Amino acid sequence: MREAHPAERRVGIEYYRSDAAGTGGRLRTRPEDFRVRELETTSPAPLDADTGDYPHLLVRATLRKWDTNDFANRVSNALGISRERVSWAGTKDKHAVTTQLFTLANVAPDDVPAVAAADIELVGRVGRALYFGDLAGNAFEIRVRDATPETVDEVTAALRVGTGDESHDDPADVAVPNYFGHQRFGSRRPVTHKVGLCLTRGEWREAVLAYAGTPADAEPEATRDARTFVDQQAETDDPDWAAAVERMPGALRFERSMLHRLNEDGDATPEAWRHALEAVPTNLQRLFVNAAQSYAFNRIVSERLRRGLPIARPVEGDVVCFADGDAPADLSRPDTDRTQVATGRRVDVMTRHCDRGRAFVTAPLVGVDTEFAAGEPGEIERSVLDDLGLAPADFDLPGAFHSTGTRRAVLLRTRVGVETDPAGDAYDLSFSLPSGSYATVLLREYLKVPPTEL
Repeated sequence: MREAHPAERRVGIEYYRSDAAGTGGRLRTRPEDFRVRELETTSPAPLDADTGDYPHLLVRATLRKWDTNDFANRVSNALGISRERVSWAGTKDKHAVTTQLFTLANVAPDDVPAVAAADIELVGRVGRALYFGDLAGNAFEIRVRDATPETVDEVTAALRVGTGDESHDDPADVAVPNYFGHQRFGSRRPVTHKVGLCLTRGEWREAVLAYAGTPADAEPEATRDARTFVDQQAETDDPDWAAAVERMPGALRFERSMLHRLNEDGDATPEAWRHALEAVPTNLQRLFVNAAQSYAFNRIVSERLRRGLPIARPVEGDVVCFADGDAPADLSRPDTDRTQVATGRRVDVMTRHCDRGRAFVTAPLVGVDTEFAAGEPGEIERSVLDDLGLAPADFDLPGAFHSTGTRRAVLLRTRVGVETDPAGDAYDLSFSLPSGSYATVLLREYLKVPPTEL
């Protein structure tokens, strides 16, 4: 197998599925080169529905060069409401044109503000806020520029997955390891999983410093200097957190909020450090723990590949989930609430289901309710967690940091459309992915460039 880029290996991504040479190229040269549209599952009531039963206004926003969190802050500030009253189902890339849903709690349609570089459509009213993952998936239209398109077909062929019946196979059906993409952990500074791992050990101080300190070479000089100052203050007997707040660039508002709480509360107790970490929005608090789970998952998938275990088909002891029969057409979406353990004769039965895209091998996103697989898959899961010093009970954490865990498919299947630009140096990819899966884990197989360029 072809080894992954060194930066990817730092977040648990060890291998490519395809040994074919990459096309190279650049993404997001222009925002319209990367288009993402949510595949929605919400069925709203009309805009004039009773606000007692439907207190949340549902809007669809098409955003150009907006980070999802920044857009939510802009809307909440314009409305004069708490940021916690703005919710969404999935975080999208800033350097793109994205179309996604938001809910606004107790907001009237006429009060929705106009926002630059955003088209906001009033959709209806719903009974609850959107939760993370409240979408079937995302449809992508992506242009790769300055590439070598001649190798596109070779990569697609290497990624091809079939049913074993070539007369019914579509050459556009491909599959890759369902890794969590590099951006899950921070594109320039992949530290969110480190914060999460600190949390599982009860290391609140180390978690705050991993996020607010810990400079990275890829960051601007002013940011590196501010983080270095945080690290320096943490080593003194009388840290000057007020000065640390002043040095931290204004755009890093979460880091500033943490440091501001340290300045107000002091730093003498674990409770003070936890309070500092809780200065960030609850969705980011959950993201820290989710990133630790994601890192462990990537490690498990990579170890499975290293040992030569298949990811498209089960072996004895695997936990297999079935496909979601209600998913939109052409969306291969796992339903991790419906699982079976592949043992004995079930291995062959589950293999046939997996070959046809009706089932998926899974691995854990570890939490307090995690039950491990049997056989060698279970041994892999336990060995990775032992290496990380993790156990399911470690996720019995307070507040938004708590996680029960779930399972996740180790294979990502999709149908890819490819069009080559007649100019010869660009090509277009179109595909749909289920919620929670990353376009970059497919794109990395095609481009084979450093993760910071995806």
